[in-house]
Amino acid sequence: MKKNKKIIAIIPARGGSKGIPWKNIRKLAGKPLIAHTILAAKNSKLIDRIFVSTEDKEIARISKKYGAEIIKRPKKLARDFVPTAPVLKQGVEWLGKKENYKPDIVVYLQPTDIFRKKGLIDKTINKLLENPNLDSVFVAYPTHKDFWQKIKGKYGKITEKGKKLVRQKKKTIFREDTGIASAVWAKLIKKGERIGKKVGIIENDDPISFIDIHDEFDLWLAEKIIQNLKKINKLKEYEIYA
Repeated sequence: MKKNKKIIAIIPARGGSKGIPWKNIRKLAGKPLIAHTILAAKNSKLIDRIFVSTEDKEIARISKKYGAEIIKRPKKLARDFVPTAPVLKQGVEWLGKKENYKPDIVVYLQPTDIFRKKGLIDKTINKLLENPNLDSVFVAYPTHKDFWQKIKGKYGKITEKGKKLVRQKKKTIFREDTGIASAVWAKLIKKGERIGKKVGIIENDDPISFIDIHDEFDLWLAEKIIQNLKKINKLKEYEIYA
């Protein structure tokens, strides 16, 4: 299905994390956090090259050790509150200027989302290859829970309104988990977009996929889950290399 498409992974990893200092290189299951995502990308049968976008020399050094190439991220794109889309755009443009390398598909992977079931990355890429009319394909978690939003001091329901429905009769809604895996046409990335209007979803109902490591508790919880997955011989189902 690949048909000579150039497919790259970009893993954004800045040095200035606040919740956990040096979060992306903190040890988890005996390896730097970012190593698990790099190794997951290396395990893909479809990704040609793996890049870590960073402004930090130590993150760059460790990322190279585990097999990634480095995209030099400008410091202005490593500040707090910078969204992902311009980071990916800068990465694609940097490769074009530096190497005249023009990928067809960009796979976005977040180093803090580590509980990826094996095969999810390639399943995401394949769905985009099979449906070239889509802008992007990403992993999402299906749920039947009710969600509310606070607007101007008042709470309002943002899922199905009206009479209370039993879970089995509610419409499924999806929590976007692009950090686990997201495949996007590079032409969309160059426009400064990351998802687009026409999307495909890979449904992932794994309950532990919600863990996104941003503070010390998240890191502790992830470590405990990995230890328990080992005990019940389930760790092999994940892209975690302990």
